[in-house]
Amino acid sequence: MEQPPASLALEKLGIPHRVFYHQGQVTSLDQAARERNQIPEQVVRSILFRLGKDDYLMVLVAGPIQIPWKALRTYIGQSRLTLASEEEVLAATGFRIGTVSPFGLPRPIRVILEAGVLKQLEISIGSGLPNTGVIMKNADLQAAMGEVEVVSLVE
Repeated sequence: MEQPPASLALEKLGIPHRVFYHQGQVTSLDQAARERNQIPEQVVRSILFRLGKDDYLMVLVAGPIQIPWKALRTYIGQSRLTLASEEEVLAATGFRIGTVSPFGLPRPIRVILEAGVLKQLEISIGSGLPNTGVIMKNADLQAAMGEVEVVSLVE
């Protein structure tokens, strides 16, 4: 099986992780969590926002939690932002929606880690390949991210 871009990037950083290959098509967050023997809050979604032309922000959020737009706009000090389109996600990250990871990106993108992600000891995250996840300890996620901005956006 092909090694996902996120796994290759984590190996270069010396970060422990394991790749999880789903047997079939993943169609929901709940399904991904169940097949990985996790709860939905352990599945970290990487959501890309467009701040301006060729200017993006990635927010890592725990599972089903919705990011409050007002809190995010206030935190970044910008009155307007939009979700990146499918084409923008692919162009900016090299990954398709549903596979996005903060690791293995073609160029640096500012990443914010929503504090709720830190509540779980083990998490899984997009790998860059469809129907494939990367499972790792939260401490290893933080080590791999380095000086990441941790922000509490959700009440």
